[in-house]
Amino acid sequence: MPDNVTSLFRSTAAHSPSMAALVRESDGTGPVDFCIPCNPYFPTPAMFEEMASRLREIITYYPSSADAITAELCELLHLPPQCVAMGNGSTELITWIDHLLVRESLAVPVPTFGRWTDQPMETGKRVDMFPLQEAGGFALDLGQYAEFIRARGTRVAVLCNPNNPDGGFLPRQSVVQFMDAMADLDLVVIDESFLEFADAEAEPSVVQEAMLRPNVIVLRSLGKNFGLHGIRFGYLVANPGLAHKVRSMLPKWNLNSFAEYVVFMLKQHGAEYTQSLLQVRRDRLEMASQLSALPGLTVYPSQGNFLFVRLPLGAEGTVVRDRLLTEHRILVRECGNKVGSSSRFLRLVVRPETDVHRLVAGLEQVLYEPAVPELGYSSGTAAVDRLVGATNGAGARLTASSGSPVIAAALAAGAGMPLPAAPPPPGAGIPVPVPVPAAQPAPPQQIPQQPAPAPVAPPSPMAPPSPMTPPPIPVPASPYPAPAPPPAAAAVAPTPMPVPVPAQAPAPVPAQAPAPPAALGPTPPGVPARGGLTAAQVRGMTAPGTPAPAPAPGWPNAQSWPNAAGAGAPAPMG
Repeated sequence: MPDNVTSLFRSTAAHSPSMAALVRESDGTGPVDFCIPCNPYFPTPAMFEEMASRLREIITYYPSSADAITAELCELLHLPPQCVAMGNGSTELITWIDHLLVRESLAVPVPTFGRWTDQPMETGKRVDMFPLQEAGGFALDLGQYAEFIRARGTRVAVLCNPNNPDGGFLPRQSVVQFMDAMADLDLVVIDESFLEFADAEAEPSVVQEAMLRPNVIVLRSLGKNFGLHGIRFGYLVANPGLAHKVRSMLPKWNLNSFAEYVVFMLKQHGAEYTQSLLQVRRDRLEMASQLSALPGLTVYPSQGNFLFVRLPLGAEGTVVRDRLLTEHRILVRECGNKVGSSSRFLRLVVRPETDVHRLVAGLEQVLYEPAVPELGYSSGTAAVDRLVGATNGAGARLTASSGSPVIAAALAAGAGMPLPAAPPPPGAGIPVPVPVPAAQPAPPQQIPQQPAPAPVAPPSPMAPPSPMTPPPIPVPASPYPAPAPPPAAAAVAPTPMPVPVPAQAPAPVPAQAPAPPAALGPTPPGVPARGGLTAAQVRGMTAPGTPAPAPAPGWPNAQSWPNAAGAGAPAPMG
């Protein structure tokens, strides 16, 4: 693609340029899209042909009212229409939630979807941002988040499950406990826009519980799940009073004719939709495995239809993004403009295996050719890398026999593998005002610390990491017993941190032995965190040979459309 298309990224604030803009600035064909997180397997080609044959009729006439379209969706999902409000995309619903229900302040973990931070600030609200720590694999500790909300006096709390961009997942029971603990807030929003792609639990949604609570809204997406971002439609579920407050402010024809046509055709394509979700989950595992084989690239566990990755030391995210686009026609999401992230991170959408092979080949050339680290490598990035080198170690070196020929040719630069993430400390628990009877969950499994590798000479090829389970997500302590604290870390003498020195080109970072995992503390400000999980650790959850988890609720299996809230009998198809 021509170099001028990369200039489109300079004019965007919190998002990437649209695919239409990229196509207009190129030769008329778009790149392979690893940026926009939608389902690549749905609608099916036959469904697209059906819509194309009705195009004139669809775009010529007014759609039905939003109430009529919402009623059809609710019949499909077994939800009461008075508890649902459909919007012209989730962004429209977020906007009305902010205008109608956020009075003074809103709390949200970061990094996350940009509209949850930008929208309230645009209307003068205070946004309390709770930073997710990379050293803990970006896992959200709900107990610490609750304490943060109390300390700040925040009136509205937002929780994205799975979170965007890292794909972090919270068990359903933990989310229910959090909602109960925050019962005195003005509002609690659970954004489940990507929950259809999760397979960690059979019934992960809290839609049913939200309808029974006075201050909870659950936000759901249709465009992402159905692979139709261009059709702006999504919905929220809440108690009848909250849902009516939002629904009453929406225009009568806020939903377009394409949205209506898709909603009314869904009941005939339940089996295809279910199959598409299963395929995305399989692709996610395979894509994580391939990316984790790239030296120095960290892959974080995800339950969304995307993977959050940290680039190796010396790689500048904007340079990687631009070269992938112009030299390989691959579009990726560089996350330097996301609050709580940096240009060292990419979000890569899960795509079919053929596209993933193309992505991996492009990354091999862009990341590991000897001249790449100097291209666009700013003095600021060099300073950060020197800090990381001093506090996190340079990692183990590979030899010329490791990896592909392209990678082996660049190993003289000493690309290091990231250290494993230290498990986050147990949360203090959420102060639930009234105990909620529930089954007592099993204590989370602790991840054993991996000892630092002993230095050897000469260096030898690195052995592949052994499968591990991801860091446990702490469950609130009340009314449940808190997990046992981890063993005390061994005392290690602190290492002074060097002062960054501006430079035109990065100074080589001498290799040094990695610090023992026990010595890793909180990430210093301005320094990319130390750790993360590789795909091998992701595979610890869904290793080959383990029983396949049940599909997420809310959408059809091959015979029926079950209740979206995971309760009640399924409706017969037809």
